[in-house]
Amino acid sequence: MPDLAVTLDPAMSAVLDQVLLGLLPADALPAADVFLDEEGAPVARREAGRLVALRPARWPAPAEVRTDKPVVVAGAGEIPAGDLPTGAVVLLAAGGIRIDDARWPAWAAAWSHGAASVVQMPVPPADAATRAAELAAAYSSGPLLEVDTVAHGVGAGRTLFFTGLSGSGKSTVARTLVERLAGSRTITLLDGDVVRTHLSKGLGFSAADRDTNIRRIGWVAAEVTKHGGLAVCAPIAPYDETRRWVRERVEAAGGPGAFVLVWISTPLEVCEARDVKGLYAKARAGEITGFTGIDDPYEAPADAELVIDTSLVSLDDAVDRVIAFLEQP
Repeated sequence: MPDLAVTLDPAMSAVLDQVLLGLLPADALPAADVFLDEEGAPVARREAGRLVALRPARWPAPAEVRTDKPVVVAGAGEIPAGDLPTGAVVLLAAGGIRIDDARWPAWAAAWSHGAASVVQMPVPPADAATRAAELAAAYSSGPLLEVDTVAHGVGAGRTLFFTGLSGSGKSTVARTLVERLAGSRTITLLDGDVVRTHLSKGLGFSAADRDTNIRRIGWVAAEVTKHGGLAVCAPIAPYDETRRWVRERVEAAGGPGAFVLVWISTPLEVCEARDVKGLYAKARAGEITGFTGIDDPYEAPADAELVIDTSLVSLDDAVDRVIAFLEQP
C-alpha cells in the first residue's frame, strides 16, 4: 500500500516544526505517512511511530537553548517600545514568516539590542502572547518578563491588486498609476494580458487555469513585495477564494497591510457597452464560453480597500484616489 502523503501549507509547516521540537503533540498534524512542502519535496515521515525530519533543522531545539536567564516572548512583526531587560533571552515567534522576509533586519536589530540572545521559534506570531508561559518554560527555568511592544508595521513593499470585469478600466487605471509613479520607486506591472503571454503562457480559460494564472501573479507579487518593491496587478481575478489566497501570500511576505485590493466596480452594462475587445459580443453569440460576467460569475469582493467605478469618476480622479491611499501614514 503506498504511503499517504500530505502537502503542508506555510501554517501547517509551522505546526510540523513545532511537533518536531516537542512544542506541540504529534496529533496536531493530519494523519499521514509522509509530509511534503509546497514544492512537493518530502520534509518529514513517520517511522515506527516516530516523526523523523528529512531536512536540516532551521529552529534550535529547546534543549539546545535551555537556560536560567529571564525570558521575553515576542512575536515577529512587533518591536520593543523601550529598552529590553539586560541579559534577557528573547524567544521570537516566527512561524509562517519566510526566512528571506525583508523585515528581518529591523526585527533582529530591535530585539538584539540589550538581549543576551534572540531565539527564533516556529510558533506563529499571533500565538506568542497566549502561549508565552508555556513557551518560556520550554526554553528556560528563569522568569517570564513582559515588555511593551509596538507593531513594526508594513514594510516598504506593497501589492496593488486591481480586480474587475473585462472593460471595467482596471488596466487603464493601473498603467496610468505606474506612469504617474515612475521614477519614485521600484514598480512591477503585472497586467493580465501581458502575464498570459509570458508567465502563464499555455494556460486556457477554464476555472482551474484562471485560478492558476492568478496564483502565479500572486506569487510574483509577493516576491516583489518582500523585496520592498511595488507590484501593480490588473487581472480580472473573479474568484474570492483565489484573491484571498493572494492576500495571504502577500501579507506573509510584506506584513499586514501590504496587500491593497482595488475593486474597479464599473457595472456590467457599461463594460459591455465599451466592449473594447469584442469579447462580450462573442460571449453573447456563444462563440466563447466561460466568460466572466456572462456565463461565469464574478464574485464581488467584500474586503476591498478601495472601490472605484470608472463610469462615475475620471481616470485622473481614480488614480488620485489610489495614490492618496498609498500615501496614508
